[in-house]
Amino acid sequence: QVQLVESGGGSVQAGGSLRLSCAVSGVTGSSAYLGWYRQAPGKAREGIACIDTFGITSYADSVKGRFTISRDDSKNILYLQMNSLKPEDTATYYCAADPGPTYTDYERVREYMFAGQGTQVTVSI
Repeated sequence: QVQLVESGGGSVQAGGSLRLSCAVSGVTGSSAYLGWYRQAPGKAREGIACIDTFGITSYADSVKGRFTISRDDSKNILYLQMNSLKPEDTATYYCAADPGPTYTDYERVREYMFAGQGTQVTVSI
């Protein structure tokens, strides 16, 4: 049974940082494609970052240079380090996993086979 459990969300002022974590189980760790997407109220789901089995990453332009995705396959944890947060980053963030193979493309994260329940990130001015 696949389980993805996010943590680390919260409220922060603009310019601040947060690190999201996602505990992944039930998907073969090192061979899974992992990523993050977010959804704000009234807006479409937005893929923002992904990392493949070789550690190759892909980012949306909206977060490139501010967010860093990483994975620790020994612990089966996916991370998203978010720096220089902006109010427009406010959303529910979801981690997602796919057994692959697939393209290392952040836009595909929205279509990954499995996703967690989400964690809220709120950025205030």
